[in-house]
Amino acid sequence: MRSVLTCLGITIGVAAVIAVVEIGQGTAQAVEQTIATLGANFLQVEAGAYSSAGVSMGAGTAVTLTPQDCEAIVRECSAVRRAAPGVDCRMQVIHGNRNYVPWKVLGTSPDYLEVRDWTDLEEGEPFTDHDVSSAAGVCLMGQTPLRELFGDDSPLGKQVFVRGVPLRVVGVLRRKGANMMGQDQDDLILAPWTTVKLRINGSKLSLSELNAIANAASPLSQVNTLGRLYPGQQTQVYPQRSPLQAADNPQLMRQVDLDDIYMSATSLEAVPEAIDQITRLLRERHRIRAGQPDDFGIRNMIEMSKAVASTGKRLTDLLLYLALISLAVGGVGIMNMMLVSVNERTHEIGLRMAVGARPRDIHRQFLAEAVTLCLLGGAPGVLLGRGASAAVTALLGWPAVPSLAAALGAVAVSAAVGVVFGYYPARKASRLDPIVALRHE
Repeated sequence: MRSVLTCLGITIGVAAVIAVVEIGQGTAQAVEQTIATLGANFLQVEAGAYSSAGVSMGAGTAVTLTPQDCEAIVRECSAVRRAAPGVDCRMQVIHGNRNYVPWKVLGTSPDYLEVRDWTDLEEGEPFTDHDVSSAAGVCLMGQTPLRELFGDDSPLGKQVFVRGVPLRVVGVLRRKGANMMGQDQDDLILAPWTTVKLRINGSKLSLSELNAIANAASPLSQVNTLGRLYPGQQTQVYPQRSPLQAADNPQLMRQVDLDDIYMSATSLEAVPEAIDQITRLLRERHRIRAGQPDDFGIRNMIEMSKAVASTGKRLTDLLLYLALISLAVGGVGIMNMMLVSVNERTHEIGLRMAVGARPRDIHRQFLAEAVTLCLLGGAPGVLLGRGASAAVTALLGWPAVPSLAAALGAVAVSAAVGVVFGYYPARKASRLDPIVALRHE
């Protein structure tokens, strides 16, 4: 009974080690899958910030990115696998008597599904490059707006209205869930970027183009008034920027611009090279001189994914160390029991020495007993640890991955504990004087 109770400490320690390792590996795998849904090699180029009177309006407010930039990135950056333009808005979406405002109505190209690893649709099919070139009224529905607008009905072939523009649903995106920052990735609608840009948002025009449109539409350009000396005089509706303002806030003026460019690198290791290539290319295309700041920003998931993975690994290591402490406590129990056993079996030790046993034979005997006790405690500990991780998965929903390496490692550690904590009692037994041991009662 004393041996069984002593082995129980080793059993609990081994079970704790196995359960912690399996749950830790399952959690790490779940984190990796979450990062994979975002795309660890995912890159996003966003337009720069426009500033007025020394006040920055924030990233994305300047007109700096164009569709030609996106095409040039795919063509000239070897570390970039795919690239897709992005034009987004947040507007009310209407279907029948229901309405909903998704997190984003994103205008992009079919390559966006490749960039985000979203090619496997739940139903339907993606829009095509022809839909992009013709600014077709089609869209892909995310799971959240699907639930809010259609409930349990299939949306395929039905229309939704965004700012009065009809969009026919041609496909449904599969569920991705929340990202690492808690943002619902399914709360969006995808449409051709030309549709969002030209039919829903409207294009950004330069000041000269706005003035030309205003003059063409204004009847005052053809009627003489007290304030106008000549009938053909042009009206300056939108004042031009002064040379000083133009120098302080240089902007690229395009009739069609992009809010973002979404890309995926050829591999996770190629992300830094892709960032360097994109930076050099866009600075050259935007004619940014050396020493001047970029008029764009590049975001990537590397640092965030590394931080999350590192945090998870540290927590798993911490729990593993705590489990190893319980093994050490069990080893102390083994050592105490073996010391008691040496004192109780002193006469037996003296008798063995009297008939020819050498000190190393006694040492091996007690060391083997200590290791055997630890192994006998480790075997049921493997089953208990596997059962504990399965119970945690079933009751709490925490992921756990069965690990043969953890089981073998825990048994090996328990044997090592037997060697370490059984050495002193075995050495003490081997150094007894045979005559004194025979006289012991």
